[in-house]
Amino acid sequence: MDLTVWRAFVTVCRVGSLSAAAAELNHTQSAVSRQIAGLERQLGVSLVERHARGVRPTPAGEVFRHHALATLNEADRAVRAVREFHDGVCDRPLAIGATPSLAAGIVPEAVQSLLKQAGSIRWSLLPGLSAQLHSRVSAGDLDIAFVTDAPPGLAVDPRVERRFLGLDELVVVLPAGHPQAGRGPVRIQALADQTWAEDNDGSAALLHQHAARAGVSARIDLTAADLPGKLALVATGHAIALIPGVLTCALRADVTTVGLVDPPTRGIYAITPRRDPHPRAAPLLELLATAFASVRPARAAHPDLPTSPGNDEIPPLVYGQWSVSGLGPPGRAGGR
Repeated sequence: MDLTVWRAFVTVCRVGSLSAAAAELNHTQSAVSRQIAGLERQLGVSLVERHARGVRPTPAGEVFRHHALATLNEADRAVRAVREFHDGVCDRPLAIGATPSLAAGIVPEAVQSLLKQAGSIRWSLLPGLSAQLHSRVSAGDLDIAFVTDAPPGLAVDPRVERRFLGLDELVVVLPAGHPQAGRGPVRIQALADQTWAEDNDGSAALLHQHAARAGVSARIDLTAADLPGKLALVATGHAIALIPGVLTCALRADVTTVGLVDPPTRGIYAITPRRDPHPRAAPLLELLATAFASVRPARAAHPDLPTSPGNDEIPPLVYGQWSVSGLGPPGRAGGR
C-alpha cells in the first residue's frame, strides 16, 4: 500500500475535513477524496463517514488509523535515521525531556558533563509534565526523559524502559522575609493557616495528603499556570507553595525554602524507548544516576526527622547539596 494514501487518511482523521486535509497536504480536495475511496476499496470497508461539520473515521477507520499512524511514525523515524547517519556514525540529535523542576538545573548540568566527556553533541531539551513526556518517549519523539511518580503516577508501558534514580523530598517555598524562613524543618501544622498556591494537580495532591496525615488542611486559594508563575506568587507575598527539592538549587533570589518534618516525597525516574535507543542516552542516564547516588541521605542531614513507614529501604535524599561529578554545585546554595 502507498504510504502517501495512508498519510492522507490519517490527516483527514486528525483535521476532520477533506478540504482542510487537502490544504495541509497541498493536494486538491478531489484528489484526497479519491485517495480515501481507493483505500476503502482496497480494504473492503468504509473508513470515514460524513457528518454536519465534516468527516470522522468509522469504527473500522479508527482501528486502521491507529495502526497507520504507528506505521507512518516508524517510517518517518527510518528516514531521519538514514539522513542523520554520516560516515558510519549516528549523528542524530539527542532529544531529552524533563519535568520543569528537573529541567531547571539538574538535567542541563548533567548534559554539560556529558559534553565534557563526549565532545560536541547536538541535543535539545523539552520540559513537560511526566505523562506528556512518557507519551513522547513511547512515540519515539524523545530519546530519554526524566520524570516523577507524583500523582497520578507513571503508566506501565512495555515500549519503554524505566529506571529509578532516587526520592525527592518536597519543600515549602516562602517569601524571603517570611517568619518561618531559616528555622529548619517545621511541621505542616505551623503553616496550615497560610494561603497556598499550586500549579498542577499532582503537587496539590501531595500537599493535601501530607496535611491530612497531620490532621490539618492546606488552603489552596491561588492557582498558577506553571512553576515560574507559582514562584512569582510566593515572591510577591501572596502565598507559600510546595515545590520539589531538586528545584532548590535554581530558585530566584527573592524566595527561600523550609523543610517539612516527615516530608512528602516523589520518585525520580529515567525512561527510554526499548527500540532504537540513542547511543548517548545511556551515558546521560548514568551521569544522573551517579549524581543522585552521591547525595547524602536526609537522615544524616536532619537526624531529628522521624522515620516514615515504607521509606526505610530507599531513604529520601536532600537535593539542595547535590552535584554532578566534575561540575561542582549547580547554583547558589540554599537558593534556586
